[in-house]
Amino acid sequence: MDMDIAVVTTFAALILVAGSLGGGVYETTLIDRLWPDNPALVQPSRGGINRKRFWMPAHFAFEALLGAALWSAWTRPDARRWLLAALVAHVAMRAWSFAYFIPRAIAFEKAGDFNADQHARAMTWVRASGWRLLLDLAAAASLCLAIIALLAT
Repeated sequence: MDMDIAVVTTFAALILVAGSLGGGVYETTLIDRLWPDNPALVQPSRGGINRKRFWMPAHFAFEALLGAALWSAWTRPDARRWLLAALVAHVAMRAWSFAYFIPRAIAFEKAGDFNADQHARAMTWVRASGWRLLLDLAAAASLCLAIIALLAT
């Protein structure tokens, strides 16, 4: 059986975006419900979780595999279209993260206990953060469709 590198890299990217979705669901349903009232949960200097330890390697690995999938499937237009859709969804999520979420998360990590204004900003951050999952879901769906297109050719 010949191994199609485009299928392998696309499937590997799908596995990683599924892991990101799982991490996002975990944070949204468990961590984000608790940390605005207990900021130490997301403050590594106070014994809280260090989200960078998961998210930095997860995004780097996914982006590398998505790039490899695009490169290996570039000559296959049906799959390329879905891979580009996954890239657009991911870039939109990362751009939103870099512009809004990451700077505020860093500030929350350094803030110590919250006053009323900081708590209100944390709650706004939490409410908005869950919407990023839809962009990851769009990337995952696009990768599924890319795999279907790759297997059909």
